[in-house]
Amino acid sequence: MSKVSLIIGSLRQASINRKFAEYIVSQIPENIEVEEVNIADLPLYNQDYDGRDIASYTRVREQLKAADAVLIVTPEHNRTMPAALKSVIDIGSRPHGDSVWTDKKVAVVTASPGTYGGRASGLDVRKSMQMLSAQMMISPEVYLSHATDSLDDNGQVVEKTQEFLNKFVNEFTTFVGE
Repeated sequence: MSKVSLIIGSLRQASINRKFAEYIVSQIPENIEVEEVNIADLPLYNQDYDGRDIASYTRVREQLKAADAVLIVTPEHNRTMPAALKSVIDIGSRPHGDSVWTDKKVAVVTASPGTYGGRASGLDVRKSMQMLSAQMMISPEVYLSHATDSLDDNGQVVEKTQEFLNKFVNEFTTFVGE
């Protein structure tokens, strides 16, 4: 059984990215276990913490190390990734020489109510991950623009977007299994 760590870059309770992540996870085959990495309780990364035993940092690093792949579903904040997401990327890259990201399979999905669908955020995540020697899923890239239009009045993913996300899930499943 393969294991995937899920990171949701939004800390909002009513996050649209959480809704898309939940839909994606619901479509992943049962032979892939998905575990969410809680990032809401993490102190922002600070190099002064490198020599300290911080329980939430250790928990996150262990979850990411144990995963065969990581799925990041995130919004865009001010044309880049949210601070909480950048912080967990930095936490996973430390201590120096023991990064959890080296050779880790990583896929990124972004969603935004705006026109560009979080593309700048997704590209910045990819840039950081490539520098950290992660194996990035190349295609399909998922940048959901006008993302609130992809949810119905009950907050469920609409059929057209389901079809698109199902194609992503199929490719992601193959990527995880490689």
